[in-house]
Amino acid sequence: MSKYQELLQNPPRVRSSIKKNVKEIIFYTVSCMCDNRHTIRFRKNDDGEFKMSGMGFALSNWQFGLRPFTQGGIKPFEIEWEADSGNWTDVIEMINSGTEKIERIISR
Repeated sequence: MSKYQELLQNPPRVRSSIKKNVKEIIFYTVSCMCDNRHTIRFRKNDDGEFKMSGMGFALSNWQFGLRPFTQGGIKPFEIEWEADSGNWTDVIEMINSGTEKIERIISR
């Protein structure tokens, strides 16, 4: 069984690993394609807003949230808005809605 399948069937309890008043969160993900591993980083800028980075990979690789064809997928800025509001549960669900699943989280 692949690591992606394990995470799909038995997702880790990652919500409790996010600290309050966090300035940076790193999500380690596993892809459905050959269990490739990637990283998504949210870092707070000087304006107090979170900016999301694929750490060298295009965020479209994650294919966040499949919606009806007319609406497209979830856009990275929509995930940033949830992060700015502190809705990490929604951020996690949005990330996991794509072709990758979160394996672990580090928050600082």
